[in-house]
Amino acid sequence: MSSMELINYNAPVVLTYAAVSLIALILGKLTRGSTDRLLFSIYKSSPLNPLTYLRLVGHVFGHANWQHYIGNFMLILLIGPMLEDRYGSYSLAAMILITAVVTGLLFIAFSKRGSAALGASGIVFMMILLGSFINVEQGRIPVTLIIVAVMYIGKEFLGEAAKTLKMKNNGVAHAMHIFGGLCGAAFGVFMYLL
Repeated sequence: MSSMELINYNAPVVLTYAAVSLIALILGKLTRGSTDRLLFSIYKSSPLNPLTYLRLVGHVFGHANWQHYIGNFMLILLIGPMLEDRYGSYSLAAMILITAVVTGLLFIAFSKRGSAALGASGIVFMMILLGSFINVEQGRIPVTLIIVAVMYIGKEFLGEAAKTLKMKNNGVAHAMHIFGGLCGAAFGVFMYLL
């Protein structure tokens, strides 16, 4: 058996997502952020601009720096393969796409003009809550699901409240995280009921 036969591309959606995001990060560094602004960030722009629609999905591929990328993809590479195995590649790809569009539209609707956001954090929160549903059996809700929901969604609500009250503004789009998590919870319920 050759060494290439030992390597298994076990989660094609998750691994491809990580690779495309890595390429986006490298392009962003090489172009000093021009590609991030053009393709991999979400912000208010004309609905007549075709790139507006591309950015609705593209923003989840962009990352501000290596730490941002590593922080998100460490969790995605940990949780994602389990979700892809459980729900299938097409379903997980659809969930990522839907979450990207939902969080992108909400950011456009509620952000101030001139604000921009990028990153996979909404996808991370979607995966965290969706992953908690894997243990739901026969109508019983596991305590771990409740704890994860309270911890992650609660943390983001507190972050958004602090930002709103001008206590801090660290540039984190907490609402996108919240809605990413809510998408994960909705997907979990939907997949459970199928």
